Amino acid sequence: MLKCQNLTKIYKSGENETKALDDVSFEIEKGEFVAIMGPSGSGKSTLMHILGALDNPTQGKYFLDGNNVSELSENQLAEIRKKQIGFVFQAFNLLPRTTVLRNVTLPLIYEETPREERRKMAEIALNAVKLDPERWNHLSNQISGGQMQRVAIARALVNNPSLILADEPTGNLDIKTGDFILETFKRLNKEYGHTIVLITHEEEVADWADRKIVIRDGKIIEDVTKNMKFKTGSK
Repeated sequence: MLKCQNLTKIYKSGENETKALDDVSFEIEKGEFVAIMGPSGSGKSTLMHILGALDNPTQGKYFLDGNNVSELSENQLAEIRKKQIGFVFQAFNLLPRTTVLRNVTLPLIYEETPREERRKMAEIALNAVKLDPERWNHLSNQISGGQMQRVAIARALVNNPSLILADEPTGNLDIKTGDFILETFKRLNKEYGHTIVLITHEEEVADWADRKIVIRDGKIIEDVTKNMKFKTGSK
């Protein structure tokens, strides 16, 4: 479903060049739950931006559902982000004076989905993340951080994207609440078959995924599924 071929990303500042990604290659199959882990400055944020169709590589190719994302126009990239990728961020990015239900329906409003249909789709997504219906008409700034993140996950799910891309989704949460959010991702993957890519710098967070890709200095140094290491070294 997702294929990266020899991705290289170089940032230039005057005569200086910084190679954020260095010949990175890997594939992710539909229905996988993968963590991409690395310390600050490792290249994982640059990789996340490419996977999210927010940036293009300097060299190499990125395919999503068979489409060569690296060659798309800005308008085509916007369509990919809108229809094929669901984003979950550390900061939740909810509208604060807007109800939970409306926050979840926002992507459908932009798609001009009829009102009754988008309400039904939002309810399905909120039920999938097990948010109490009593909270659905609360404003998003009237619920807890863990509930806010579940709303953000529901919003990412609502238009049934190919890929859920979660960037440090537990970074603003305490350990217990963070574990609940990670359990939610695990359940969505196992019960609903969602493909999830989790970006993190924490090994204990990455351990929730079924596969862990470790990146350092712009290169993949380890790629492990369960207890089986099937790819090591730089790519």
